[in-house]
Amino acid sequence: MKNLFKSILFIVVSQFGLTSNAQTKATENSLLWEISGNGLTKPSYLFGTVHMICGKDYVLKPKVKDAFAKTSKLALEINIADPNEMAAMQQYLMGTELLSKKLTSVQLTELEKILKTNIGVGVKDVDSYSLTTLMSLLSVKSFGCQDLKVYEMELTAKAKEDKKGIIGLETIKAQMEFLGKSYSDDQMMELFKHINEAETQKLVQNYVTENLQGMYEEITNKEVMDANAKKWMLDTRNANWVKIMPEMMKKESVFFAVGSGHLPGDEGVINLLKQKGYTVKPVMI
Repeated sequence: MKNLFKSILFIVVSQFGLTSNAQTKATENSLLWEISGNGLTKPSYLFGTVHMICGKDYVLKPKVKDAFAKTSKLALEINIADPNEMAAMQQYLMGTELLSKKLTSVQLTELEKILKTNIGVGVKDVDSYSLTTLMSLLSVKSFGCQDLKVYEMELTAKAKEDKKGIIGLETIKAQMEFLGKSYSDDQMMELFKHINEAETQKLVQNYVTENLQGMYEEITNKEVMDANAKKWMLDTRNANWVKIMPEMMKKESVFFAVGSGHLPGDEGVINLLKQKGYTVKPVMI
């Protein structure tokens, strides 16, 4: 179980980036965007991921492969090729205290029911893990397959093969701090109830058809992201990334791969880059 958690823990915080506020203008339906202008000598690219997906649904379209080949560096939300980051991820597998001591009796009863129903284990089996780690396992199970592919891992392997540099836009420590500011234990418990195979399949269907706007609308749910969570999980992180992206793109052509939910919206990466004077256009073919 530890190995599974270690492989996919970084996905959890990124998945919150798939949720936002739908009250914004529509974004063209493409997962790949070209960034040019504003003094850049070569374009960079912005690619929206779904983080994990069943093997049968995994695909990197020719346009994505072509864009990747044109770049000299891969930028992910966190650099999973960095051993220090991977070690930090493993530390976050464990909670600061046992769940049986951290949660109330009501919360423990509800968690026992959720765990038994969805993954066939009880609280005693995962007592030393954090609620974030349990979110990882529930998310994995909701895909209903054994051969999950992780886009960030696949891209990292390809970057190593092509001898591209790899960099993170933030650290796992920063991600976990944002998560801590966003959700209370009660809210995390409530989020568990929204993870199910039906909702996951809607997300996957929209992703494989590159229906960015449809995916954005499907996963928008105020029940799982209030104004405070949106501030920390989306707006703050997007703004932080857009502050450092220009210097990176000035030096070389970069392939940015982040959760698809970070792309659309008034405070999304696409719009923030446009506000900085860049030309950001969808790559349709």
